[in-house]
Amino acid sequence: MKNRMTPYKDIYTVLNTNRFIVLAVVAISLLTSSISLIMVYRFNTKMLNSTFAVNTDGSIIPLKLVSQKENMEVEAFSHLDLFHHYFYGIDESNYERNLEKALWLGDSTVDNVYRQKKADGVYNRLLQYSLVQKVLSVNTELTLSDKGNTFRTETVFEINRGSVIDRYRLLTTGDLLVVDRNFPNNTHGLLITNFFENSLKKITNENR
Repeated sequence: MKNRMTPYKDIYTVLNTNRFIVLAVVAISLLTSSISLIMVYRFNTKMLNSTFAVNTDGSIIPLKLVSQKENMEVEAFSHLDLFHHYFYGIDESNYERNLEKALWLGDSTVDNVYRQKKADGVYNRLLQYSLVQKVLSVNTELTLSDKGNTFRTETVFEINRGSVIDRYRLLTTGDLLVVDRNFPNNTHGLLITNFFENSLKKITNENR
């Protein structure tokens, strides 16, 4: 009986088969990894845009986070309201403290306005005649954009001279620059720049 020998497979055929298997495994691994990364990214994005609170019964309540622009708008309005109350709401007992707080909220343009008022004797008259300057309202028009953040604020305040109380309407404009927060000096992380007092008018019975 003749021995039949099993012929060996061609080595190139074996190598091609192995290469195909390796490439298939790599392709499947890359596809699986890509799908996993996409799922993680979508989940992470969803988590960044949402937060959760635990109810009294232990259930989870999803809370939608407000957008960055909405946050910026709230911060800006609060920053400008605070600044105008500090800068223009002064009397002999608080003017140094209030002005110091106001100067933390703006750059050199705010400091220039302060120095000009000081040179004009505004604060000396405040002390000399015991004047009380009280802010009644602060109304701001705000423009937020990628090119810059600008504001136009109308501040109504009164000066109490004892027997006489006069009211004034002041229009100020400027820009807002995002900076690092500084607690407690600048909690909103904004800085008033290009600050300018555009007009100051006394309010009479005719133009109220």
